[in-house]
Amino acid sequence: MKKILITGGNGQLGSELNVLSNTYSQFEWVFTDYQELDLCDLENLESNISKINPQLIINCAAHTAVDKAESEIELSDVLNHQSVAIMAKWSQENNCQFIHVSTDYVFDGNSSKALTETAVTNPVNVYGLTKLAGEKACLQNNPDAIIIRTSWVYSSFGNNFVKTMSRLMQEKDSLNIVNDQIGSPTYAADLAQAIMTISTHQNWKAGIYHFSNEGEISWYQFALAIQEIGGFECEISGISSSNYPTPAKRPMFSLLDKTKIKTTFGVKVPDYKESLEKCMELLRNS
Repeated sequence: MKKILITGGNGQLGSELNVLSNTYSQFEWVFTDYQELDLCDLENLESNISKINPQLIINCAAHTAVDKAESEIELSDVLNHQSVAIMAKWSQENNCQFIHVSTDYVFDGNSSKALTETAVTNPVNVYGLTKLAGEKACLQNNPDAIIIRTSWVYSSFGNNFVKTMSRLMQEKDSLNIVNDQIGSPTYAADLAQAIMTISTHQNWKAGIYHFSNEGEISWYQFALAIQEIGGFECEISGISSSNYPTPAKRPMFSLLDKTKIKTTFGVKVPDYKESLEKCMELLRNS
């Protein structure tokens, strides 16, 4: 039985893979978070992975607090880069498949058309820089690895934009949301399904792939969709990023082109609104 190791098991994507694991009972699943497998313990990471001895590692762990990363540079580098290098190396040396999850933040946001996997990378914040370093280390140490870049992740688990907006729209009369950052949200359940489609595909094709839901929207439009589906009364206004300064700069445009993942693995990419409705239905029922 093939053993799958999931890092970041308590995060949004790890939690969605946990839900899916019931459907894939042909695998032995090992879900870890920092208590079970501390990725910051670089010295013992290889031996700790060897104890688990997986045939596939899906790395969902990352330092994803984008603003905090600006001051927590070392922690970001350890989690997003150095630990990835070690996992990739271990996988390569132990005949283990490796799927590493990356981000649209490896781009500078100066494009105006959907970004393909070969688009030039040029991160504008520490999170993006460390994630790009992780990608490079991953492919250097394991040319057979698969990297999936994703964007604007949300789910019924953890903290995310959808849950925060749903709460604020019930608490406040009005909200200002940034309307000049363009991309597409990713429902973590859809990403989890895409990862399993790849994991069970007869052809393993190494390289970088992009995945997010279909649609090209701003955070403001995303908020309007949440409002509409949730039936919230709150008044929502669009504002410029310059009126909402954050410690970390964000890419203004990071829409991902999903052609490669669709044609290579037959991955289905749902429309963002369809997936948002599913997630909000789950939240309502919980």
